[in-house]
Amino acid sequence: MKIECKIADAVKAIVEELYGSAVPDNLVQLQQTRPEFEGQITLVVFPFTKMSHKAPDATAQEIGERLKERLPEVVSGFNVVKGFLNLSISSRQWIEILNDINGNPRFGFQPVTDDSPLVMIEYSSPNTNKPLHLGHVRNNLLGWALAQVMEANGNKVVKTNIVNDRGIHICKSMLAWLKWGNGETPESSGKKGDHLIGDYYVAFDKHYREEVKELVAKGMDEEQAKQEAPLIKEAHEMLVRWEQNDPEVRALWKRMNEWVYAGFDETYKALGVSFDKIYYESETYLEGKEKVEEGLAKGFFYRREDGSVWADLTKEGLDEKLLLRSDGTSVYMTQDIGTAKLRFQDYPIDKMIYVVGNEQNYHFQVLSILLDKLGFKWGKDLVHFSYGMVELPNGKMKSREGTVVDADDLIATMIQDAKELSADKVNKLEDITEAEAQEIARIVGMGALKYFILKVDARKNMLFNPEESIDFNGNTGPFIQYTYARIRSILRKWSDEITLDGKAFEVSLAEKEISLIQRLQGFEAAVRQAGQDYNPSCIANYCYELVKEYNQFYHDFSVLHEEDKAKQQVRLVLSAAVAQVVKNGMGLLGIEVPERM
Repeated sequence: MKIECKIADAVKAIVEELYGSAVPDNLVQLQQTRPEFEGQITLVVFPFTKMSHKAPDATAQEIGERLKERLPEVVSGFNVVKGFLNLSISSRQWIEILNDINGNPRFGFQPVTDDSPLVMIEYSSPNTNKPLHLGHVRNNLLGWALAQVMEANGNKVVKTNIVNDRGIHICKSMLAWLKWGNGETPESSGKKGDHLIGDYYVAFDKHYREEVKELVAKGMDEEQAKQEAPLIKEAHEMLVRWEQNDPEVRALWKRMNEWVYAGFDETYKALGVSFDKIYYESETYLEGKEKVEEGLAKGFFYRREDGSVWADLTKEGLDEKLLLRSDGTSVYMTQDIGTAKLRFQDYPIDKMIYVVGNEQNYHFQVLSILLDKLGFKWGKDLVHFSYGMVELPNGKMKSREGTVVDADDLIATMIQDAKELSADKVNKLEDITEAEAQEIARIVGMGALKYFILKVDARKNMLFNPEESIDFNGNTGPFIQYTYARIRSILRKWSDEITLDGKAFEVSLAEKEISLIQRLQGFEAAVRQAGQDYNPSCIANYCYELVKEYNQFYHDFSVLHEEDKAKQQVRLVLSAAVAQVVKNGMGLLGIEVPERM
């Protein structure tokens, strides 16, 4: 039984004995003792003063004395500070906790069983007219980390992606390639397929703006010019042909999308993310139209005179929402309804989480109501994991102008920077091969990128600073990775098994050692909190605080050169447990840790 549980049970029994009152569980408030006071666990005594009819300090003193009598093997001492009972926990208890943590490779994780709820998480959601950029990087890293966190909390998890593979934006790239591509392919150009298509999307916009400018110069209103420009008309004609299943347009669309998917797969692999199921808008929008028609027949929606279909959400405090245009074509909401239908057919979903930027907050507020009206049991409780935008020191990104921070370029730059910055450390390693040095650079570079993005509360906008992210000091991925590699180096120098024997349980621990074990124990709560709040940053910042505390311990205490063998055992096991928890914690974020560095 956990120390806190033992103490809580004892407090309830003691209060009833002393004051004759039964104690509800929620009245027993235990928290970590503040660092300026002696002790490790603090009981808040104020809730019991109405039962004791005594001052808080007197009440705390009585409870403290009884606790020490009742749990002598747990409570070694106590002190009272203004109604707070600070308890000192015996070294043996902390060593037993350490031994349990070290003996459980999955400490902090809840088991996934046949009865576990199934959580589906959607992330990535790219368009097939451009490569992934920095915004997609944050989306993918958040989605992947959230999936690991939800699984660590005992849920079955299905990771899904919805690819926006149809619409006018796709036709723009296709038309530009037909006009100026000269049959160029990824193989002939040496470019990744998503980059090649992205170049033609930018080319379309460049030529389109020139046409609009010419029409305006001839006296046409700018808004009219945008509608009348020949290129945009051609793109719309191509979209109509696509909708009509024109074989030529469909063949080109399929061919160019395959180039893009191959490019996406490379980027996903580099980011270390994947999906259990991928859905495509081209396959879901018709399903959405069917569900809308079904809702129309049931009176959930209504049709206007022009033939368009709407949902009236004014009773819910919202406005009216378009679901089908007057020409019968679908909107994004229709697609999301169709995708939900297919997902519900494919999986017995208990909870649905959409990882989508905060500019879509209203969209998901509406979607939740519509899905609930249409009978999806998880519709009302769908979670929009709403995250803020990523900005760079020089401002925002713009896709059409080709000024985005490309994900592939960013990944390559981070790895190269890591190689240059860690060269001195890596070159000192014995028998280091070029391949191993390159692998360490990859792990460190990607760790820097992922950690810098994931340590920030997802709800906030963030400024991504590549130079700051790859620093080997401070709250960064490389700092945590370097600490892990240091611990592994210490443990490799110990040839015997790293375990505790009888004498080790009698060691009297220093406060720093107790504090480090208590921090280790907190991993369980950090994982639970990250799952409850849908917040992977809880794990990132926990890992940072843990390694910071370990480094302070390592600075003050010898491990390998400690002469007292029992103490040496405890410190070796403590080091091994920290390494294990760091590896597991960073693993939840999709971050690898190198064995040497």
